[in-house]
Amino acid sequence: MPITSLTRARERFLVDRHLDETVRDTISASWRRSIDFNVPTERLALPFVREPNPDSPLIAAAEPVLRQLAEGLTDEPVGVILTSADGVVLDRITANRQLIATLDRVYLAPGYSYSEEFAGTNGIGTALETRRPTLISGSEHYSECLGRLACAGVPIVHPMSGKVVGALDLTGWIAEGGALLATLARTAGTQIEGRLLAQAGASQTALMNAYMRACRRFPQSGILALGDDLVLMNQRLPRTLDARDQAALLELGHDCRRRPSSTSLVATLPSGRTARLSHVTDEFADTFEGVALLHVHVVDHTVAAADPPGVGIRTPAGTSSSWRRCCDRIAQSVRMGHWVAVSGESGVGRTHALDHAARHHLNATVRVFDATDLAGAAGLEALAAELDEENFAVVLRDIDMLDETRQSAIAELIQGREQDGWLGVTLGAGDHEAPARRLILPFFEHTVAVPPLRHRIEDLQVLVPLLLRQLGRGGEPIMSPEAMRRLSTYSWPGNVEQLRQILRDVLRQQRSGIIEVERLPPECRALTRYTLSRIEALERDAIVRCLAENGGDKNAAAASLGISRATIYRKIRKFGIDA
Repeated sequence: MPITSLTRARERFLVDRHLDETVRDTISASWRRSIDFNVPTERLALPFVREPNPDSPLIAAAEPVLRQLAEGLTDEPVGVILTSADGVVLDRITANRQLIATLDRVYLAPGYSYSEEFAGTNGIGTALETRRPTLISGSEHYSECLGRLACAGVPIVHPMSGKVVGALDLTGWIAEGGALLATLARTAGTQIEGRLLAQAGASQTALMNAYMRACRRFPQSGILALGDDLVLMNQRLPRTLDARDQAALLELGHDCRRRPSSTSLVATLPSGRTARLSHVTDEFADTFEGVALLHVHVVDHTVAAADPPGVGIRTPAGTSSSWRRCCDRIAQSVRMGHWVAVSGESGVGRTHALDHAARHHLNATVRVFDATDLAGAAGLEALAAELDEENFAVVLRDIDMLDETRQSAIAELIQGREQDGWLGVTLGAGDHEAPARRLILPFFEHTVAVPPLRHRIEDLQVLVPLLLRQLGRGGEPIMSPEAMRRLSTYSWPGNVEQLRQILRDVLRQQRSGIIEVERLPPECRALTRYTLSRIEALERDAIVRCLAENGGDKNAAAASLGISRATIYRKIRKFGIDA
């Protein structure tokens, strides 16, 4: 596409969100993401994220390749740029003074982030976003500050983990031939990946294989693998922990590398949550030193505000009569030293209610064992050791997720220990003929059922402000009345845990101020009382997105979806979409 024509297509898109069909799909999709990120078009406002670590494995692997590439381009106005996986520039090499001045003006320099979130469409950020080699030239950039440049970026994928660890970018003037830059970038990226593979020694290879086995064996557990040049964590941990908690977790993991594999480490993370790290039993552990493969169990303590003098202990977050009643029953059982089982749907706050009562009524530290912890022999040994402690206080979480053999083993461990300490368990609200109800529940004097969030929807008035304060990190965000009304009409199949995740996602877009309906995910924006099927939910979300992309124009949204105007109006009424 000629530059003048591309420039006009970009301007039209920025003015009325119309996309010329001749604009490449990669570019149009990135432009839309840039709008969602609220990236400015007239200027660049890039954050300085951090100083690059010159000793990182990526820099060590890339350095010879970058130097060789730069030497071959000494007489060319081309910059060789290496970034981390989050788009932070780690190194920049170019001999052309005019290009250096231009790159400095647009902050394409070490320490600054060129992810799409901050810079919009560009060779680095878009390559990282799509995981594909990407050439962005001239007006294809979202920011007009980059309009004179051509940027060829390629993601660098670690050959062992399959994860994107960074990007290599070649940037020059538009007239310098983008296709050649793209070819050179791909070749150099392949060389860097080859050096990353060569860096990995026998211990790293063994650790990687053990990590993959653990992820397959414990799909619901947090898994962390640490070696000299390798850090791996499965998706459960980044979804659960913010950046500060992840950094603290890595420090704890390195501490575990120096401890015997039979020990566990319990610590409080910056967010206030508790993390327990225990070694995964694997045949490689006794063969190599300096590596660690760890289970990570995170307990989220949602603590109510402190009680004023003379007032009894408050019920944890929630004011509905059903929630207060179940919490009072749990607290009374714990106060009397009775073992108690708490049942309910996943995410309703079963463990939270037990933990809150135990911390207030027991003079002991509560040890929580997740079902994934007890799935192996090491977990059962750790439970046995804990039960041998005087006045133990233990919670067994999701006990019904274990197979019958494991539940039988646990039943044998707790047999006859009713007077030695306190025990609580959580289990689902499902099959009354399940093994847990036959093997485990007979040991417990009381079983308390926690109601799902949809049956105590008024608790949102307490939960939402509390979670916003916890997750907002001092930003003091507030949910608007209309947004609260939308949250109150949702059925919450994932209960409080789903609410926490949705608010966490909302706060990634807006850290402070009043949160309006538009910030909520599609499923929460629809005004409908009945639970949608999976197909209906997908259909509703597609309509909400298309309406947003077309500025609320129902006719344009219908056209983009390939349905008639009558159909989209009918679907809007059916799903209760506010449009």
